[in-house]
Amino acid sequence: MSFGQGGPGWGPGGPSAPDTPDWVALAERAERARARRRRWLMIGGGAVATAVVAAIVATAVVSEGGGGGAEASARPSESLPSTESLPPSPEQPEPTFSEEPPPPPPDPRDFLSSAEKDTAPLGAGTLFPGSSMTANGRTYQKGATASTENCAAATQGALGTVLTNNGCRELIRVTYRRGGIAVTVGVAVFDDAAAAAKAKDQYRPNIASLPGAGVPAFCRGVTCHTSANALGRYAYFTIAGYTGGRNVTTSDTAAPQAGRDAADFAFARILKRGQEQAAASVAEG
Repeated sequence: MSFGQGGPGWGPGGPSAPDTPDWVALAERAERARARRRRWLMIGGGAVATAVVAAIVATAVVSEGGGGGAEASARPSESLPSTESLPPSPEQPEPTFSEEPPPPPPDPRDFLSSAEKDTAPLGAGTLFPGSSMTANGRTYQKGATASTENCAAATQGALGTVLTNNGCRELIRVTYRRGGIAVTVGVAVFDDAAAAAKAKDQYRPNIASLPGAGVPAFCRGVTCHTSANALGRYAYFTIAGYTGGRNVTTSDTAAPQAGRDAADFAFARILKRGQEQAAASVAEG
């Protein structure tokens, strides 16, 4: 009687039932499973340890940062008060704007039109300061100056009567020269603009020329160029001619030009007087 090798009914250790499990194979599978579980536990533990270290480091940075923002984040209750404990902020009033436009600046002529408002110091030195006159691009050297309350005494011809009849208070004169031409400006002072305008309209020659301070006599007994005008309570007159004593003819241009320059200069000086007083009134409020 013979049996085939490895036939049914025999295991490695002898005869066995056909359904007996392979214990060696099961043991190997179990060992492999335990090895895999240990590897996963080691990997997971490392990740947890890394997260714990990172959290510790972050906590140390927040606690030791020293900045206001870090402390406010770490302990908000200690550095930032609750909005419920803050006092209510006061309401700011809305800005208001006047619908009325600002008043216009004072008109300098208002100060020049009345003795009551035109109170700045007045004289040859204040009205015609300096040592020269520059007008329309031409410069003239200053000569003599004079002032008198007897207005008629500083005139010739019918002008004295005109000034006196209209209440002239003072007559201020100044002379300028350029080359062989001289011109005298006379400023007559009245109480108001109406009297000055009336004197200008009634003008008859002439203002008396004023020699001196290096300027010889001129416009005496000869024909000269004259003019008259008014600004505010001031009427101003000019007389211009040659210092050599010759007549000013209708074809001459130098003497009339000097007369116009002097008249423009007088106008500018009187106007400036009004501007300065108007500016002072604004500064005083």
